[in-house]
Amino acid sequence: MLVEVAYALPTEQRIIAVQVPDGATAYEAVMKSGIVEVFPQIDPDNDPMGIFGKAMKDPKETVLSEGQRVEIYRPLIADPKEARAKRAAKKKAEKES
Repeated sequence: MLVEVAYALPTEQRIIAVQVPDGATAYEAVMKSGIVEVFPQIDPDNDPMGIFGKAMKDPKETVLSEGQRVEIYRPLIADPKEARAKRAAKKKAEKES
């Protein structure tokens, strides 16, 4: 079956189509895709992963279906709530000026 493995940096992204046997896990697809050779900073044993934006608990146990895309996530640099609060405060200050 055909699945995709995706990883993105701020300046570059890669989606690799890979043929895997029925019953393959997300982890197996990542390893077979060769994406770790393209992006050596990926740690498939520890980096969080998801399928179409939905996080999975254990990529080594999550069995894929035809056409699914495994996404490897980077750690967050900033807390999203904190960043949103700062943007809102900045916008409010601009309106008051």
